[in-house]
Amino acid sequence: MKYVIIIPDGAADRPLDELDGKTPLQAADIPHMDSLAAGGRLGAVRNIPDNMPCGSDVATLSVVGYDPRTFYTGRAPLEAAAQDIAVEPDEWIFRCNLVTVIEGVMEDYCAGHISTNEAAALLGRLSESLQETDVKIYTGVGYRHLMTIPGELNVETIPPHDILGQPVREHLPTGQGAEAIVAIMAEAHDILGKCEINSVRHELGENPATDIWLWGQGKMPTLPTFESRFGLRGAAITAVDLIRGISKLIGWDVIEVEGATGYVDTNYAGKGAAAIAALDDYDLVFVHIEAPDEAGHGADVSAKVHAIEQIDREIVGPVLQRLKAAGDDWRLMVLPDHPTPCDLRTHTSDPVPFAIAGKGMEHAIVGTFCENDAEAADLHIDHGHDLMEYFLTVR
Repeated sequence: MKYVIIIPDGAADRPLDELDGKTPLQAADIPHMDSLAAGGRLGAVRNIPDNMPCGSDVATLSVVGYDPRTFYTGRAPLEAAAQDIAVEPDEWIFRCNLVTVIEGVMEDYCAGHISTNEAAALLGRLSESLQETDVKIYTGVGYRHLMTIPGELNVETIPPHDILGQPVREHLPTGQGAEAIVAIMAEAHDILGKCEINSVRHELGENPATDIWLWGQGKMPTLPTFESRFGLRGAAITAVDLIRGISKLIGWDVIEVEGATGYVDTNYAGKGAAAIAALDDYDLVFVHIEAPDEAGHGADVSAKVHAIEQIDREIVGPVLQRLKAAGDDWRLMVLPDHPTPCDLRTHTSDPVPFAIAGKGMEHAIVGTFCENDAEAADLHIDHGHDLMEYFLTVR
């Protein structure tokens, strides 16, 4: 058997006036996803347990079959695993976004999708100012970076994409050790404001990286390997460190694709081709596409619809064709990890649609791949981590 899971991150949504009351999934031209829903099993799954963060960190752990209530320690440690960062036992790992704050308001959680080269230069200046401390900065991709801070901390933080348009002073870190965290953020504001890169970005009409925002903290988790649990060798295709980190922690190989950006301009066709090639070497291939989520955060409805259509055309369609050509021993599942409604510009914990086609997956209710039809279907999974076992073992 060959197994493929395709994740259009954040694709689930709500009815939008811009789409005449349809969701992006309903408005998009997605014949291949619709064919999975019509010919296989369609259902809804809740990947975010109650009282847990509504993010891809928690949701993806559920999707790959790991109960986040047991294994989740924070988002940043998962991204640190992607970079093979060695963390001391007394160090906390924080996600470090480059953001745009104007007159005290969070205007942009990603500083205009700043380039990695620009980000590295800015964070290099900040690292120089912190070199006499035990604080360390690790440059990631684009606006996404990491920072380690030692000490006895017990702080609460909030993601920057959850406070767009709101005063940042109302959402600064709180709790034991928060004063030190806020002080680092204040120092970064002073340093970044003096950097020529930001002056140039402002002159070009691009959002400057005025601040860092620290969140998603935690200690490094230990996860049993996927192969030890399910007996299958897996690989992941993604452009973001969060998914790379989860994949490494569960023993999957990570396949890099040239031109994969983690944004709406990603190399969709390249990801599809890489998935097809990986089927020769792996039992399970996991393909993650960040683009719909980024469009949702940006409230860009047309970009979200376009991204969903590209995923269907360039990834789902070719992979499905390859699987069918090889025979009957395969299963293909498509599902978002969580909703990212364009009108909210952030994640929710609502259930998402999933469709599974392939061997043994006879349809019970004919529908399309959308939120409403999934909710009306007869298959509802309340604990997202149970879906993997269903996908792999139910006959």
